[in-house]
Amino acid sequence: MRATVEDTVIAEAPESELVRIEGNWYFPPSAVTAGTLTESPTAYTCPWKGPAQYFDVVTPEGTRKDGAWSYPDLKPSAVDRVGKDFAGYVAFSREVTIAE
Repeated sequence: MRATVEDTVIAEAPESELVRIEGNWYFPPSAVTAGTLTESPTAYTCPWKGPAQYFDVVTPEGTRKDGAWSYPDLKPSAVDRVGKDFAGYVAFSREVTIAE
């Protein structure tokens, strides 16, 4: 699976390494292209996953504010609910194309 903005690859990994939650694909941190994400100050806490870390997606075509997010410190019940530890995995907004 590949996450792209126009011609820039933001993340890439086999589907077997991704986690699908609530309609979003979460990529492992090692799949994210270096230099494409910068931390955002946007704060959010999911009631069942815990506090989120938002990122701006930075490409030669421009910056997508809050175009990605991650849950670095999951609630233990979130791992149980999903069946896999997805702490630090990164999901993307609809401005980022996810395709095989």
